[in-house]
Amino acid sequence: MLEVAEAVFAERGFAAASMDEIAERVGVSKPMLYEYFNSKEGLLLACVAQARAELREATERAVAGQADAREALRDGFRAFFVFARERRQGWSLLRHEMALIGTSASDALEDTRRQQTDLIATLMAHYFAGEAGPALLEATAELVVGACERLAIWCERHDEVSPDMATELAMEVLWSGLGLRAE
Repeated sequence: MLEVAEAVFAERGFAAASMDEIAERVGVSKPMLYEYFNSKEGLLLACVAQARAELREATERAVAGQADAREALRDGFRAFFVFARERRQGWSLLRHEMALIGTSASDALEDTRRQQTDLIATLMAHYFAGEAGPALLEATAELVVGACERLAIWCERHDEVSPDMATELAMEVLWSGLGLRAE
């Protein structure tokens, strides 16, 4: 159900997506969708939660056990850009906040950004213990998340830019620009 709903939401946008179409594609009745998710917004929130969990799992798995800060950042970037490329429909849901303003889905989307920011700030605190205070770590993590989000959107317009190329572009700008010294 979630896979089909994600596809319909990504194709049509939240407002234009219909529970009738989703139910028909899934092969269930519309009342069954409402039984599981209570509303179209509830179904969207379930799709966003699934995509957010997959993104977190991918980025955490990519950096797990990495002893080098630079390589951890590179591996995390690559996992993010691979997710954005290979899970285009899920990424589409996570980034289309403007279409969802006024719903609790916009809170869920901001939770995704917060999830990634917290992960990056925690990793940076581990790698650069004592070199930066909490405010600098959090601000830097926010900048990294925002930059990567915009770069992923740019990559959507440039299909020739692979996840590896996007990773190297991000590293070139962000690693150097962050002024991080540890290797």
